[in-house]
Amino acid sequence: MDTNSLPVSNTTIFCLSVYFLLLQNNHVVRNASLYNKEFVEQFEETPLLVAVLTYVGYGILTIFGYLRDFLRHWGMEKCHVAREREEQKDFVPLYQDFENFYTRNLYMRIRDNWNRPICSVPGAKMDLLERASKDYNWTFQHTGKVVKDVINMGSYNYLGFAENTGRCADAATESTHHYGVGVGSTRYEMGNLDIHEELEQLVARFLGVESSMAFGMGFATNSMNIPALAGKGCLILSDELNHASLVLGARLSGSIIRVFKHNNMVSLEKLLRDAIVHGQPRTRRPWKKILILVEGIYSMEGSIVRLPEVIALKKRYKAFLYLDEAHSIGALGPRGGGVVDYFALDPKDVDIMMGTFTKSFGAAGGYIGGKKELIDYLRSHSHSAIYATSMSPPVSQQIITSMKIIMGEDGTTLGEFTQQLSENTTYFRRKLREMGFIIYGNDDSPVVPMMLYMPAKIGAFGREMLKRNIGTVVVGFPATPIIESRARFCVSAAHTRDILDTKLHLSIEMHLKSLWS
Repeated sequence: MDTNSLPVSNTTIFCLSVYFLLLQNNHVVRNASLYNKEFVEQFEETPLLVAVLTYVGYGILTIFGYLRDFLRHWGMEKCHVAREREEQKDFVPLYQDFENFYTRNLYMRIRDNWNRPICSVPGAKMDLLERASKDYNWTFQHTGKVVKDVINMGSYNYLGFAENTGRCADAATESTHHYGVGVGSTRYEMGNLDIHEELEQLVARFLGVESSMAFGMGFATNSMNIPALAGKGCLILSDELNHASLVLGARLSGSIIRVFKHNNMVSLEKLLRDAIVHGQPRTRRPWKKILILVEGIYSMEGSIVRLPEVIALKKRYKAFLYLDEAHSIGALGPRGGGVVDYFALDPKDVDIMMGTFTKSFGAAGGYIGGKKELIDYLRSHSHSAIYATSMSPPVSQQIITSMKIIMGEDGTTLGEFTQQLSENTTYFRRKLREMGFIIYGNDDSPVVPMMLYMPAKIGAFGREMLKRNIGTVVVGFPATPIIESRARFCVSAAHTRDILDTKLHLSIEMHLKSLWS
């Protein structure tokens, strides 16, 4: 039979067209058999009219920015920015006026939405110091008043362990009495305490790996350890939306860096194939090592890494995988074990497991987990391990106590806090969609970006939410694409249904209606 003569319905053609369109936009899983659950992420395209109006808004701001720069140049408006002295004009400039254009004329208009001073525990609710500006946000003065009980939708307090009372706080206080606050030395000298070794053994058991190593700073865990794992003659494949610490670590390593489209397995596989086929530039020798850098949850998009597909590609092309679980550890999976637990994968399939204690554990620092040979190597080659001061003992105890609570080793039901976070996340995302808002990311991600688009709404949304006693994070260009400004909510297990429903949704709906009207 001639297959070309078979009838094809319009419905079939339409369905295939939609499927390939979604696949091209990276919304459809290429290999569904690798997943143990439905994997759904939403990234709605910016409506054309909204995109045009957003560009017009930035255009108007830019025109007025140049006008104000003209007035500053001729002394008709006071200039607050740093400038070169006249006698230094022949030197290499320290301040690039054009590069600071955005800061001078756009960011300063809405600067009051960031760096707000908090004077309480950043829990489900918090207290803020009120401040005012008399020079259009160039400087701020405290009014002496305190804004009480602001709903905290901006902190990464996913499991609610950022507290000054309860089991974690009591254990940290006892640890302070026993060890003191500071160590005053590196782990290699006089700063290796028994509590540090207890922490590393617990982390290894929690992750399901042979060994682990703790560091005092989460950012440095990436930026100082990647250079120890890769170098000249190595290739790093990095997701285009990776955190700045991963980007800095990759650059410091001296390796060749190539970037693949966000969470796009077609793009990643193409780079892997090209790397295998062509080898190193000029010499065409094989790469000494190919290292893939991904995150568990991407903090600006709310998306979850397609880890089953990444692992499949890593195995197929004999690459190494570096997984940053800063936002996913504790927040995902039935046991709180992160994205590996979420997909029910084998931790041994991830070569380097990295994460931070700053979010789900309410503490500070980071960790690297993996094979014993890997950790032993990092202990003697990582700059962060050799030169950095040891982690503070009460911080270590905070991590140990909160991790044991997550694991159910203190009598708490296993996964109790993670389950509460999951329920809050599902409820909050569903209610926002029901109100008609465009939100990004995975349905299970506690990071919830809500799209604002237009530049005028960035400042207006942040200010109006604070008037309604809600503290949230607003983000715009250059942290996001110019037409994708957003408000980013971080859901916590500490949020009650009353906070998420009665107060928060009502305030958001009332304010957004006033913005659009």
